Amino acid sequence: MKRSLYLSLFVASLFLAACAAFTPALQSANAAKGIITGADQTSVYLPYLKGKRIGMLVNQTSVIGKKHCVDSLVRLGVRITKIFGPEHGFRGNASNGAKVDDSIDPATGIPVISLYGKNRKPSKEHLADVDLMIFDVQDVGARFYTYINTLSYVMEACAENDKELLILDRPNPNGFLVDGPILEPHLKSGIGIFPIPIAHGMTIGEFAQMINGEGWLPNGLKCKLKIIKVANYTHDMPYELPVPPSPNLNTQQSILLYPSICLFEGTILSQGRGTYMPFTVLGAPLLKGKYAFSFKPVSLKGMSETPLHQDTDCYGLDLRKYDTSVFLKTRKLNLQWLMELYAAYPVKEKFFDMSQSKQMGNFDKLAGTENLKQQIIAGKTEAEIRKSWEPGLSDYKSTRKKYLLYP
Repeated sequence: MKRSLYLSLFVASLFLAACAAFTPALQSANAAKGIITGADQTSVYLPYLKGKRIGMLVNQTSVIGKKHCVDSLVRLGVRITKIFGPEHGFRGNASNGAKVDDSIDPATGIPVISLYGKNRKPSKEHLADVDLMIFDVQDVGARFYTYINTLSYVMEACAENDKELLILDRPNPNGFLVDGPILEPHLKSGIGIFPIPIAHGMTIGEFAQMINGEGWLPNGLKCKLKIIKVANYTHDMPYELPVPPSPNLNTQQSILLYPSICLFEGTILSQGRGTYMPFTVLGAPLLKGKYAFSFKPVSLKGMSETPLHQDTDCYGLDLRKYDTSVFLKTRKLNLQWLMELYAAYPVKEKFFDMSQSKQMGNFDKLAGTENLKQQIIAGKTEAEIRKSWEPGLSDYKSTRKKYLLYP
């Protein structure tokens, strides 16, 4: 029991150290480009908060400068009555998919309501002592990254209870990428609820406008929005996240690879969960002899407790030094890794069989379509696969333009 506790504390400390290590250099790099997040523009929105009881949907990425925005705003005299936490929790060190309980924030004494446990959205009771909700969470621009789902649930709750939502916008590190099949309605799930491509190419503020504008809230609801825009930002501008957005996206490399690599969570291949290099490596035991590179997933408290192929050597691709600037040049997801590894895998019928897996699972739900799996199995070319995404992808790009806040 003590060993488990010490390991949990050790991994949590590593994650917090990673957050601290991310912050100074990358904030300086972003500042050199003139990028100022919505949260950092306190002079713009502090007067609007005066006299209001504030609820905040935040996590570890919600920083003003180098400090958590809750701590900063409390020090500035803002009356925060409730904190709401998404997947991975308020402090961001809960594992992927792990339920998070309600709690009290020890630093401020403010009640913390988990929206990744028994509640998926704030209730009327939760919002009874809230005049204005604030949403400040860093997204990474992928449909299966659950923060856009949380955004919609918060918007729904605000609309139902006549509360305004203030969004402190942040850049999308994959904001230049709009690609992938459109989610088919019958494949809606917790890892995808909107008819959008895998990489949606929008900031949280822009996406909130799309949710309202496209009527995606139930019963024709509209959420009253106020957005503090990012200053000096364009979608083509590289943005290095100052804080890891979740425990398994712990490097800038993993964040840029994620939209392409997360599809492998619906296969028999490990994406490096259970290592300190998740979403930068791909492999499986049965690829021994076909690839020289190997890694061994282990149980890591706070990151991946029961990773696929735990305690077994996996062989495959090392993408830690892959040139991610290719994505900005091509504006395309990488399908070649999926095609290559399927071709290399010796037991084809097991490649997409996740019945014994403890991963996210269902490849079709991740892809948003049943076609992609069948196309890979049939040996279709990338050009043939991409052609099948039309006209849906082009239609989405046209719709997206209506809601953009940045060039």
